[in-house]
Parts: sequence; structure tokens; C-alpha cells
Amino acid sequence: MERKRIIFHVDVNNAFLSWTAVKLLKEGYKIDIRKIPSIIAGDPTLRHGIVLAKSPVAKKYGIVTAETIYSAQRKCRNLKIYPPEHAYYKEQSNLLFQYLSQYTPVIERFSIDECFLDLTGTALLYNDYIKLANKMKEEIKTNFGFTVNIGIASNKLCAKMASDFEKPDKVHTLFQDEIEQKMWPLPVGDLFMVGKSSAKELEKMHIMTIGQLAKTNLSLLKRKFKSTAFYMIQAANGIDDNPVENTRADNKCISVSETLPVDVEDKEKLEQILFYQTEKLGRSLRKQGFYTKTIAVTFKNNQFVSYSHQKKLFNATNRTLDIYQHVLELLDCGWKKDPLRNIGVRLGDLSKTKERQVSLFETQEDREDDKMQETLDALQDKFGTKTIQRASLVKKDKKNDKKSLRN
Repeated sequence: MERKRIIFHVDVNNAFLSWTAVKLLKEGYKIDIRKIPSIIAGDPTLRHGIVLAKSPVAKKYGIVTAETIYSAQRKCRNLKIYPPEHAYYKEQSNLLFQYLSQYTPVIERFSIDECFLDLTGTALLYNDYIKLANKMKEEIKTNFGFTVNIGIASNKLCAKMASDFEKPDKVHTLFQDEIEQKMWPLPVGDLFMVGKSSAKELEKMHIMTIGQLAKTNLSLLKRKFKSTAFYMIQAANGIDDNPVENTRADNKCISVSETLPVDVEDKEKLEQILFYQTEKLGRSLRKQGFYTKTIAVTFKNNQFVSYSHQKKLFNATNRTLDIYQHVLELLDCGWKKDPLRNIGVRLGDLSKTKERQVSLFETQEDREDDKMQETLDALQDKFGTKTIQRASLVKKDKKNDKKSLRN
């Protein structure tokens, strides 16, 4: 009999601001900056410094992540500003993961402030997982001085969704029999890895909630979202078979990034840069016979703060347009709308096989796309990469050229 999976998602509440608060209190600072209007941001002497994190009190003033310090100060005159402490954040992150590893050896770092734990098969050790999660939560608060949310489910997607429910310092569950009540009423944009642009397109189709998406016809959705459509419906139904994987240093990946000659805030320009990067990486994948199952977009802003956003795919791919569609979603989800000095794409979990989980949904259109990709590669190999270009990119090039002439 197959064992029921038990997955925890542990997420630090307001990590950067909480960790800075902990550091300051340890150094004798008399005020807990989580209880006053405060932000973590770049150089406060620069009007275009960016808000990286905000206290709950600052949030009440309408201050949001990624706005300028100048804008935030206009909303709250007594706002306190603190610089990021990235070395300390990494130290706190390592302490957290070291603590959590005592409960299971199967732990996956998802980012600096969140991770997944696979506790499947540990029922004899922990017969009450909600009680265990509350124990973890309280010990983290007592030992480290910051709070976490913990989501409990039978897969990673639902555990992640559960941990995003009411915050802070909470434990939530989202098992299969709770999806209809807890997840389906939520706005479709709240579904994990559905970006803002995808959410807007879904809303245009009158798909407003996760529940409506869960019941949408796959063929109808594929007309707009192609290969991503299947993931969307699976996710909306709480289906996710991806394993919790220990992060390995030898995990194969390829990447490309570009240092920009000027700070860039124009989304269309970023989309264009990302396409050329994706096309380069896609060609590299196909030449080496690899497929990718993890896609990330990396950012560095004009305060030289680096961050990234990534996603795991249901099915590995090496098609440029498939990868690019995910890259655009990551741009929507991950970019903080700050001026960028550097942007890049990273492809990981490389393998020599497609590892398709659901070949049933591979259509004639999918096979034709593969053939078209092979033909395009052959033509570009023979005549050069600029001989044949995507029409949408050519239009954007001309549009940007006109902008340059006007300026």
C-alpha cells in the first residue's frame, strides 16, 4: 500500500526585516524594529533606493515592497530605514535549515528563507504532524527570535499554498479534502506560480478563482497557454507529484546573464533581453541533448542587491518558446519593479530525457512545435542567428528604435 506523503513548507515571516531586528536586538538596540514603521532598503541618501522589506506598521501606511525610499518617506515621515545585512541573513538561514534537518534528512532549500521537508513514513516518530509543526514553530521563535509559517500537505504545491494562508506565526494544512473549501475560493492570481500577466489573461477568460480554473476545459486553456495549461489545471486541483529533493552542489545547470549599460525599468526591454538569453540557452540545450526541469530568472538592481525567482516544471523541455513563457511568468512574479543593472536566465535539473509525466496530453501541435524548432535551429546554424527572427521580437526592436530616435 502506498504511503501518504507528508510535506512541510517552512517560510520565515518577513525574513529580511525580522533577521535585521534579531541582529539589532542582540547588539543591544532598544527597539524591536518590527514594532515601528521601518523598512530594509538600499542607500537612504539616494532618492531611488528601493524598499526590500517593510514592518507590519509600515505596511499600514501603505508602504509596499519595491517602491522608492523617497516615496515611502512621503507616506510616513518618521519612517526608520535600515540597510540589508546579507551575510547575516545567510547565517540565519543556515541555522534554520540546520535546526530543521534534525527532523528529516530530506529537506529542500527553496530560497534563503523557505524550504520543504518530506516527513513521509515518520508516523511512528511523529503521530501528530500539526502538533509537531507547532513545536517547530515555537522552538524557532524561542531559539532564534523570529517567526515562521508552516504549511502541511501531501505535496509541495499544497504545502506552499498552505503556508501562505493567514500570517504570521501560524500553522495551516491543505490536504486533498480541504482544497475545495480552502483553496478554490481564492483569486486565481494566488495560485502558486501563476504570474500577474497569466492571471490577467485568465480573468479575461472569466476565470476569476482557483476553483473555476480547476474546472476549466484543458483544450480551451491550451489555446492561450499551450503547455502551461496542463500545469495550471493540475495545480488548481492540488495535484503535484514533484519530490522534495536535497539541494546538491553537483546539480547541473547552465545560465546566461547580462550587465546592462544603463539601469533598466522598462518591462518590454527586459522581456526582449530575456528572450535573446532564452533563445541562446535553448539552442545550447538542444545541441547538447539536454532538457531542463528548473527555470530561474536572476536580478541585480542598482543598489547591487541580487535576488532570483525560480520554478519547477511538471515536464522537462528544451523548446525556446516553452522556456520563455515560464521566464515571462517568473519576471512577473519575481521582479520587484526596481531599476536593474543585471538580468539573466538559469536552467537547472538538466537531463538527457524529457521525463514526461503525462504523455497522454502531448498533441499533434506539440510534435509539430518540436519539428519547427529543429528546422529553425538548422536554418540558424547554416545562415546565422539573425537570418530568421521571431516576428514579435522584430516588432519590439523597431518600437525601441523609434523610442531611441525620439529621445
